[in-house]
Amino acid sequence: MTVTVDPALAADTRRERRFFLSLSLPALFIVGLAAILPILWIIRQSFLTTGGEYTVGNYAKVLSSGLTWSALVTTLELSLGTLAICILLGTLALASARPRVANVLMAFVMLPLWTAILVRTYGWLVLLRRDGLINAALTGSGLTAEPLPLVYNFTGTLIGMVHYMLPLFLLPVYAAMRDIDPNLIRAAASMGATLGQVIRTVIMPLSAGGIFSGSIIVLIYSIGFFITPAVLGGGKVNPLSIRIERTLSTFQDWGSASVLGILLLVLMALIGVMLLAARRLLAQNTVEASAHA
Repeated sequence: MTVTVDPALAADTRRERRFFLSLSLPALFIVGLAAILPILWIIRQSFLTTGGEYTVGNYAKVLSSGLTWSALVTTLELSLGTLAICILLGTLALASARPRVANVLMAFVMLPLWTAILVRTYGWLVLLRRDGLINAALTGSGLTAEPLPLVYNFTGTLIGMVHYMLPLFLLPVYAAMRDIDPNLIRAAASMGATLGQVIRTVIMPLSAGGIFSGSIIVLIYSIGFFITPAVLGGGKVNPLSIRIERTLSTFQDWGSASVLGILLLVLMALIGVMLLAARRLLAQNTVEASAHA
């Protein structure tokens, strides 16, 4: 069956699109300048020595340093670990909870957003340190013989980052799950599907868009996160953001810090492209499975 489109209607549609695009051009121009000019400045700085001469030595120095690759590995471990825990806690909690319970959970999860990030981070420092409330409760109840090392290490940093990123992850996921027709879940349950099968075959595919959107938000924030690793890491957890700060504050080396910043941007771009590719592949497989069914 061939569908014909009225040429006059198509021309009106194109004219309307051009009109609305022209209205947004000033805003796009301003936003583009605000985003592109700093990046161009960083790229220029990465080729300059402290004396203002152009060189590629900054790239050779940074990329040949073991500290750079160690910071890169730490950044990936923190980012992917935070994302995995957010997916596990957020998706399963919302998917298995009733609508009223899910609304209450979302309200409690959103409460920390009303508090400044620095206050929340130092709050975790009070809770997790050796003489903090958590260790006092564990040792007082006899669950542990001595305080656990929960802060100034990777574990404490991960806890603080999950606490900050979980609300950001849940916002798009919750919006996607609210659009799922409850009759689909009831139909799957009436056909004998268990809770795990319902989550895997109904809820997860239909909320995949929200999960991918939340994943991109968490990864972009986590890769460049600074405050939580600086406070809860105690100098022992050094992602790329900490490495950039120390390069500037200790050595005043703008060239090397700019190279690290470019490395951070490239890492963000690569992860974003991989997530988008994974989303398209999942959508394509879902469409093909539906067609075969």
